[in-house]
Amino acid sequence: MTDRALVVVRAGALTTVQDRGRPGHAHLGVPRSGALDAPAAALVNRLVGNPADAAVLETTLNGCAVRPRSTVTVAVGGAPCPVTVAGRPVAWGAPVVVPSGALLEVGTATSGLRSYVAVAGGIAVEPVLGSRSTDLLSGLGPPPLTDGTVLPLGVPPLGGAGGRHARADVAPQPGPPAELVLRVTLGPRDDWFTARALRDLTSRVYRVSAAANRIGLRTEGPPLERAVAGELPSEGMVLGAVQVPPDGLPVVFLADHPTTGGYPVIAVVRAADLPAAAQAVPGTPVRFTAVRHR
Repeated sequence: MTDRALVVVRAGALTTVQDRGRPGHAHLGVPRSGALDAPAAALVNRLVGNPADAAVLETTLNGCAVRPRSTVTVAVGGAPCPVTVAGRPVAWGAPVVVPSGALLEVGTATSGLRSYVAVAGGIAVEPVLGSRSTDLLSGLGPPPLTDGTVLPLGVPPLGGAGGRHARADVAPQPGPPAELVLRVTLGPRDDWFTARALRDLTSRVYRVSAAANRIGLRTEGPPLERAVAGELPSEGMVLGAVQVPPDGLPVVFLADHPTTGGYPVIAVVRAADLPAAAQAVPGTPVRFTAVRHR
């Protein structure tokens, strides 16, 4: 019987296990979590023949290195990066066979921030509340990878080393944004801000802060002036909420965001725009564009 597992040789800056997350548990104080760039995670799963909800590895900036204990088929996507097997360059954005014991090296992103590694059969860590995702805020799911971690793998859909992977030399993927344009619907607490603050939010340029993480995309730019002093009682928070803390600088809530908060939410970002936010490196210009309800 083959040993279906990956051994982590180099964990990188931050590598976590992610799938589609665990939505529907906000009443328990549990964020949805899941892959920040969900389309990229779904694509690499498709390339190796996995269902879209199979667990993958999400790397941050400088990739990771793993060694399979049996021959596996993998695909790397998301942020473009060099990929090698046993020291030899292989394709990014396409299925690749990695022999048992060979080192798969996912290098530093050449643009963007987060790369995704799918393995035929998926990462088979124990699910928590229906998901295998690492949640940095609540601590649910497997901890971020460390050197020496052993990750179990599931059985490929059709058995064998690789299963049925996509017959593709390369799959087109959107490039990381040179400028992040986030469509927002104003509210529910836009009335807590001055007219000037609303104009600044939707007309001035912000930049992604180096303090951005899986919990929220923090920004740098003109602070937003409050019309109402004090703080709200804690209220529910949603994915994409643009919360404004006391320093006046907008924070866009991402997958590991808290489920409640007491700072006012000036607007909410359209869900379709959030995958691009996952790939926006520090310093990327950010523009908020107001749109009406659908």
